[in-house]
Amino acid sequence: MLRKGRSLSYQEFNDEDDDDDGGGEEEDEDEGNAPSPVFFDDATEDPEREKPDRSISQTQDDVRGTNPHMRFSKTCLKNFFTVVLIFIYLLLTAVAAFLAYQTISDFLEKLNNPVMSVIYKEVDSFSPPGIALYPGKAQLLSCKHHYHDYIPPLVDPGKPQEVDCKMTEVTYFGPFANETEKKALVVRGPSDVRNKELIFMQFSRNETEEDFSAINYMLFAKFSDLIDSANKSEFMRDCERNYSMWTFSGGFRTWVKMSLLTTSGVKNEAVEFRQESSVVKFNDKRPEVMQTDQLYFAVFEWRDPFMQEIRLIVTANAWSSIAILCGVFMALFKAANFAKLTIKWTIKMRKRHQRNKARELNHVT
Repeated sequence: MLRKGRSLSYQEFNDEDDDDDGGGEEEDEDEGNAPSPVFFDDATEDPEREKPDRSISQTQDDVRGTNPHMRFSKTCLKNFFTVVLIFIYLLLTAVAAFLAYQTISDFLEKLNNPVMSVIYKEVDSFSPPGIALYPGKAQLLSCKHHYHDYIPPLVDPGKPQEVDCKMTEVTYFGPFANETEKKALVVRGPSDVRNKELIFMQFSRNETEEDFSAINYMLFAKFSDLIDSANKSEFMRDCERNYSMWTFSGGFRTWVKMSLLTTSGVKNEAVEFRQESSVVKFNDKRPEVMQTDQLYFAVFEWRDPFMQEIRLIVTANAWSSIAILCGVFMALFKAANFAKLTIKWTIKMRKRHQRNKARELNHVT
């Protein structure tokens, strides 16, 4: 600033000398155009005006001297928080991936291992079951229907009496290795569970050489299936293969209370009978001569009007698993997007820092 002011004053001074050489007529005008004291005042004030400029430049140099440290600290702080955020989102991504894996594993486990659900269905009547009896050498003396859990007193036990049951005889070979010939007496079972219908049967057997005397029997779902079957022998073979055998002993009254159990599997449906039996000793009041004939008494009725159904339920809900997986994948996408933007921002800040550093180096040189 001082040099510029001096050069300007020198130039004006030269112009003034040139005007004096031009002629005397212009002396008055030149004296009027002579430099005023203000000019010199400006010239004398230049050194004082230079001081604020020097102070401003000095403060700028001080700020420039302190700026690199501040910029370095800010950059380090930003980089630190950036690394922390990336670590947090990587942790959240790992948690989301684990949650997705756990959701898929739980779904597959529930799909392969269904839960058993028991349902009790109340009915007014059951389909009449089939009661297959294997009396052997025993003789059927009576078969009667009674209601309301009442059986009248016995009249002339051991003698043939009235038979009002529907029955049929089937001869077949057993389904197992021995394949022995069997003769089954199949009786139509009770159906009216509300009125507690029951069937009371009496058998007699004249064999005293055996150590134990009993009659085997088997229950299957519907008596009508046997009647409608084209091959009754094959039907009985299948029943013996799929159903269990029970016995009732001689000299006792065996009261059998049946319950029906239906199991619905993945591919097929199975029917099973469960029974509760109570045994009461028969007080034989016959003459000793007739007591050589062993008597068998059996009662069949339904236990209660409830049919038990067992179903295999798959508790795995595909929609809930899909919703969880969608949320997990959305979180993964957001985390990946954030990581991408963070990396771009880091690269941009690094380039900006390098450009600022290059400018400072150029300014210094």
